[in-house]
Amino acid sequence: MSTPYVPGLEGVVAAQTEISHVDGQNGRLIYRGGYLIEEVANRSFEEVAYLLWNGELPNRRQLAELKEELTGRRSLNEAARTALRGLPVDVDPMDAIRTVLSAQGARPGCPRPTREDAVALTAAIPTATAAYYRHQQGLEPIEPRHDLDHAANFLYMLSGEEPDPKRSRYLESYLVLLADHGLNASTFAARVICSTGADLWSAVLGAIGALKGPAHGGAATAAMAMLKRVGGPESAERFVVDTLDRHERLYGFGHRVYRTYDPRARILRELCREANPTFYAVAYAVEEVALRELLARHPERPNATNVDYYSAGVLEGAGFPSHYFTCVFAASRVVGWTAHVLEYMAREGRIIRPASEWIGPDPDRRTAATA
Repeated sequence: MSTPYVPGLEGVVAAQTEISHVDGQNGRLIYRGGYLIEEVANRSFEEVAYLLWNGELPNRRQLAELKEELTGRRSLNEAARTALRGLPVDVDPMDAIRTVLSAQGARPGCPRPTREDAVALTAAIPTATAAYYRHQQGLEPIEPRHDLDHAANFLYMLSGEEPDPKRSRYLESYLVLLADHGLNASTFAARVICSTGADLWSAVLGAIGALKGPAHGGAATAAMAMLKRVGGPESAERFVVDTLDRHERLYGFGHRVYRTYDPRARILRELCREANPTFYAVAYAVEEVALRELLARHPERPNATNVDYYSAGVLEGAGFPSHYFTCVFAASRVVGWTAHVLEYMAREGRIIRPASEWIGPDPDRRTAATA
């Protein structure tokens, strides 16, 4: 008996992993080592990166060594700088970082994925993002600083000014919360690519391509655009009702896996209250109406708030324009992508090759019909 086809592979188990687990029924996200997301939300990005790569939180020496590794790999090489200079100023920022990283990682042959490459990719994505941001404005890239931690350095390279510690904390919290999330589309893409024997840079570039899709990485930008149209908290009721009456989508609600409120969204909601009060006032008012209306209109399916909703306000509060939100997402999720690749190659390494179901004509019947 053939295995039934499942559109979108929903519910199909396609991996065994210790990197993270999305417990959608109970609204839990578990990071490697059995840590609930709430337990690591206030950790540094470097600590969480070490956890996902190594399976345990670092001690003081290990953390210092990782920070040193990251700072040593932040700069763009000449090939990446040349690629940056050749980019038009109107391309999608995700296309820009994909192009710059492709040049940064170009090398002879097809080397096996290593932790060193994982560090290099994680270090380079913020630099590539900030460099293209400045390129769009006709400005030269700013060299990374070795005395700033990962999040603060990211913000510094955008403007050349050392960021307020609060803004660095907003960004760092986002980076920690989005670092991994089960077998999502971009992570699955990275696993498939590495299973062919491709190098880690190729796997991450493929993941970036998957993340660029608006159904995956573009939801925070869409949520921001939606909330900008509301006008103010007093307009929330009419905005939500009119939007749903027109059968249009409310961005930031519902999730493929979670049956309840996204645990990351709870943390980001409280952070957004501080980081972006004006945005928060509108978002909270819209959320209250949206959750009520969605439950009343669609009681058969969960439509709780997801991570993208308040992410938009936090990222804007940190200082990023909305069309760069997906690049920041990539700067976070690269840790998960690389951790999954390293895990898969260490454990299995077998090429991923699922079956397909033939729905075309039977050759025997076609021949008989034309005889």
